[in-house]
Amino acid sequence: MRALIASLRMAAVLAHVLVGLAIALLIFPWQPQRRRNPTIRAWSRVLLAICGARLRVAGNALDPQLARRGVADGTPGRLLLSNHISWIDVFAILAALPSRFVAKAEIGRWPLLGWLVTRVGTLYIERGRRHAVASMNHRVREHLKAGETIAVFPEGTTTDGTELLPFHSNLIAPAFEVGCAVWPVALRYTEQARPTRAAAFVGEMGLVTSLWNILVASELAIEVAFLEPIGTTADRNRHHLAHAAQEAIAAYLGVAAPAAHARLGSAPRSGASTPATPVPGTADTAPGSTSDRASASP
Repeated sequence: MRALIASLRMAAVLAHVLVGLAIALLIFPWQPQRRRNPTIRAWSRVLLAICGARLRVAGNALDPQLARRGVADGTPGRLLLSNHISWIDVFAILAALPSRFVAKAEIGRWPLLGWLVTRVGTLYIERGRRHAVASMNHRVREHLKAGETIAVFPEGTTTDGTELLPFHSNLIAPAFEVGCAVWPVALRYTEQARPTRAAAFVGEMGLVTSLWNILVASELAIEVAFLEPIGTTADRNRHHLAHAAQEAIAAYLGVAAPAAHARLGSAPRSGASTPATPVPGTADTAPGSTSDRASASP
């Protein structure tokens, strides 16, 4: 019976994606990002419901207008740093707080889904380009100045949710330049109120296999916890912020935080960013693997 229900949900997911493509094609070209965001939030919530996943927003309470629009007029934006478990992380965060994600450029070249992700405002970064991080930081800075919410996965790859990988700091520099806060966001998946790996997108797993695992899960819940914002004060640099966000998320999830991998005692630098290849801190569509972790550099 569960397999039959999952099959029906699979068809519903496909139909919902087609609806999303129609909206992105016919409506989004005529709307600014802040007008798109409520629709993106609603679409993401329906997707989670179709997948049989219950969304639970925890931690600090969000301003209702911000939660709906993802933009706060008259104030700098906010930079979300989240742990990364699955492709569905993106839609869980969008369902809680509409955000622009930083993603690897190859995602935008995916048939259909890549086009849809592009239309919702994703910022793409080209791996292997010497000045990719500096160029991306400039774009992120402009969106933060406009009061938008930017989301980054600083681990650079996915895990099964039982651990955290070191948080890279390359894409945190714009928060200092704009003077906005960094918001740690903790993601946790449970099945029948117990920790689960059902949503984990790791190893050599394909997207369809991952989706099926989610669809057959029993009472799957996704917790999105917005933790205490971290200010970009003069006595901190981007490495401090990455480490502080990592520690906050680890404490909330009850997992061990990786040892500090940056020189936290160095003098604060307000705008410095060091290009790295491959680029950490992006939304990762490919499942995490040992080779991914070995190649990522702080």
